[in-house]
Amino acid sequence: MEVLKTRPIAVDVKPWIGTIQIVMAAICWGTLGIFSTYLSQLGFSSWQITILRIITAAIIAITMLPKIWKPLSRLTLGQWFGLGLQSLIGVLGMTVCYLFAVLHVGAGTAVALLYTAPVFSLIFSHLLLDERITYKAALLAVVAVIGVGMTTMGGTTEGNLGIAVGLLSGVCYSLYGVLGKRAMHHKHSAPLVFFTSILFSGIVLLFIPTTYTTYYKLIQLPVISWIYVLGLSLVGTIAPFALYMKALEKLPATRASVFTIFEPLTAIFLAVLLLHQMLSGIQYIGVFLILLVALLNGLTNSTNVQLPRWFRRQKLS
Repeated sequence: MEVLKTRPIAVDVKPWIGTIQIVMAAICWGTLGIFSTYLSQLGFSSWQITILRIITAAIIAITMLPKIWKPLSRLTLGQWFGLGLQSLIGVLGMTVCYLFAVLHVGAGTAVALLYTAPVFSLIFSHLLLDERITYKAALLAVVAVIGVGMTTMGGTTEGNLGIAVGLLSGVCYSLYGVLGKRAMHHKHSAPLVFFTSILFSGIVLLFIPTTYTTYYKLIQLPVISWIYVLGLSLVGTIAPFALYMKALEKLPATRASVFTIFEPLTAIFLAVLLLHQMLSGIQYIGVFLILLVALLNGLTNSTNVQLPRWFRRQKLS
């Protein structure tokens, strides 16, 4: 009797690993609100919290220098410019705009405005990475934004300038991922892109006098304040940015941006648990929509990472 031999089906696990990395990054980002709230209670302004976050993260990231010094020293002037632009827009720009919006329109509205990023990511990924915009991807992104908007209802909505800057934080947030992926198309490794994204913003802040007065104030406070700063920089910055850049090696930027909606879910859960802020009925509906979008995206979205046409031509030449 002849035994039929079946060939094992090859399964590409990289997209699933990338998805897990994106979710973990989003959860880490979701802790920013808690650490920022604690630091605000100690008397730090939103601008001072921005400084503490980026400068401390840059100091921690310096430990990566021996590992990436060789590729770092080979960067051309144009490549330095591109990586610097990604840092100033995606790290410093997003942080400043987001915290400005929190101050002027409230944290709930600010988070909703920040999470217009998936919509902007669709546009910028198409323009800069030549990623195709499908009806399904566009619909999922829109539903995700609606869900986030529902979870953040109840915040103040005063101040047109605050709303405009809050939308700009969404633009900056989307450009961090899109510009980072474009940099990796130029054969830059994820650790290099991550390192420069923190380094450039940190260097710029060193030229601002408020940086030094902020750390002088921190030195005079109890040890618990340093723990909050380390949490803000290590858990809320270093870990998620590193995970996010590694995930972009395995996923399209449009898919990665949708999975970052786990950040507001984490922020809401921690706010209920630690700050005792309860959700309303419509916020629970928003949470359901976000989870539904994440599930549908994971089950139905393409797992193939498409490189742009101009990059494929470059590799063939």
